[in-house]
Amino acid sequence: MATVFLDAKGVILLDVLPQCQCINAARYCSTLDRLKEAIRRKRPGLLRRGVVLQHNNATPHSANFIQQ
Repeated sequence: MATVFLDAKGVILLDVLPQCQCINAARYCSTLDRLKEAIRRKRPGLLRRGVVLQHNNATPHSANFIQQ
């Protein structure tokens, strides 16, 4: 499974889940940490202006520590 994070300028991060692994809250949190670093590297200043993530209500996305 691949998760792609992009904006109008293109792909910011492509995260590929190894075969036979499931995404869970901890993995998603780790992916969000990598996304934050990718945004910092590829889109300087964007984090200061604010970032909006649009995702579904899958269990890994809606865990309490992910929402925080």
